[in-house]
Amino acid sequence: MKIEALQKLTLLDYPGKMAATVFTYGCNMRCPFCHNALLVTEESSGGIDAEEILSFLSKRKGMLEGVCVTGGEPLMQPDVEDFLRNIKDMGYSVKLDTNGTFPKKLKDMVRKGLVDYVAMDIKNCRDKYALTAGKKLLDLSSIDESIRFLLSGEVEAEFRTTVVKNFHEAEDLLKITDWISGCDRYFLQQFVDSGNLIDPSLSGYSDDELLTIYKQVKRKLPVTKIRGISEN
Repeated sequence: MKIEALQKLTLLDYPGKMAATVFTYGCNMRCPFCHNALLVTEESSGGIDAEEILSFLSKRKGMLEGVCVTGGEPLMQPDVEDFLRNIKDMGYSVKLDTNGTFPKKLKDMVRKGLVDYVAMDIKNCRDKYALTAGKKLLDLSSIDESIRFLLSGEVEAEFRTTVVKNFHEAEDLLKITDWISGCDRYFLQQFVDSGNLIDPSLSGYSDDELLTIYKQVKRKLPVTKIRGISEN
């Protein structure tokens, strides 16, 4: 496992659980607004040995409830199955963040009981997907397959879109709701400049602007919620 960082405590990354977050290195997308861009664009610093992570988690049993495995794209890691199994064997719940480009591996991890909650990023509507993901071309068949699987209800899941003014208009987000119709959870996330973006020229909507868009989306898909700002 190429693990670049560990957040020892989070109350935000895993809904309803006190958790730690493991950041894996590397991604097959180049989203210009990625807030973990250093995990994508630069050489790994050497990171943290998986055994060190597992040792930490072993000592936190009874204090932490879950582990969020994010990236980068965790399913790129060839030994992710063994890593997740070791975490599950300690009794932790596992949340996996993914971009949905490895549907077969996603299904496999879920069906082996190694993942309890999946958060899948929906970068944009279909016709803007490649651009938003920083790719010239992108076959969306894997995205489609992952969406269908998560809509089947085999695992607790959420879909989420980080809303960037340069890439997203209300119409785009309304198209996404058609794509994920029937989901239990959809989150619009306010764009935040981490200071390490692939494209530093990007900007987000104001809170008021995003709330206006959110209300349009929620009318069409009532399970929609917003992160990063208050709904009021």
